[in-house]
Amino acid sequence: MDIIYYHPSFNPEVWLSGMRKRLPSTHVRLWQPGDDGPADYALVRQPPVEMLQGRNDLKALFAIGAGVDDVLDQLKLHPDMLAPQIPLFRLKDTGMALQMQEYALYHVLGWFRRFPEYQQQKQQHYWHPLKPRRHSEFSIGIMGAGVLGKSVAECLRPFGFPLRCWSRTAKQLDGVTSFYGDDQRQAFLSGSQVLINLLPSTPQTVGIINRALMRQLPHGAFILNLARGAHLIEGDLLAALDDGEIGGAALDVFATEPLSTEHPFWRHPAVAITPHNAAVTLPEAAMDDIASAILKLEAGEIPPGRVDRQLGY
Repeated sequence: MDIIYYHPSFNPEVWLSGMRKRLPSTHVRLWQPGDDGPADYALVRQPPVEMLQGRNDLKALFAIGAGVDDVLDQLKLHPDMLAPQIPLFRLKDTGMALQMQEYALYHVLGWFRRFPEYQQQKQQHYWHPLKPRRHSEFSIGIMGAGVLGKSVAECLRPFGFPLRCWSRTAKQLDGVTSFYGDDQRQAFLSGSQVLINLLPSTPQTVGIINRALMRQLPHGAFILNLARGAHLIEGDLLAALDDGEIGGAALDVFATEPLSTEHPFWRHPAVAITPHNAAVTLPEAAMDDIASAILKLEAGEIPPGRVDRQLGY
């Protein structure tokens, strides 16, 4: 069995040696330009077109990440890059859920306890206790009810915040009020004091967090974008912040990365920024997941994480 690997920034030796250890009878190699040798499986992030083009005998392609938009974006430009019969798999969790929980909890509790406002007071040498918020009035809305959305809801449940989620199709989460479809989105938004975005990246979700959506949130609501920069219309957020419609935002993903040093987000006092690291791929857990999936495929089974290319997740 042959596996080819490509990632633009990961240390390849970690993955090559790790996959050989997990699948000792397998030949694992780093793909390099000109390599058209045999391959049963491919492990990729932002794969070059020539890596996959013509490899119609691949048994499966594994995206090294929670999202697969890098592969799907390439397929839009080069539809023949990956034959339609070749299954595409994404990582289901591999430690990302816990990281997302930590990130969401930090910002939600910070906004609830008004810590960003106190930080601004500190910079002004201003001592003034602010009115405490009530848990029952600080509702959290999660867009996206997949593995990560469910995980974030689970970590917030013990704090007594009213929880709600919105997804494309009906989903049931314990202790969470569920909404689904376009018809129920306004009702979901109108009751969400904090909006956490964990939607998949699809053509239908591009630009979904726009001024019209923000105006459906309660006045002074907060936005936490943990999914993709393409979901957010950045100029609309800046305008809503300046008009006081949105009380603050925490952003881990952006339309263009790295974020330009001239971007107004850097200077805006109500915007928190991190460099797309809310949840990073943990190689050991990811390799365990992929190796297990390959063994299932070799045994004729279908592992979890298969992507519907039409839906985008």
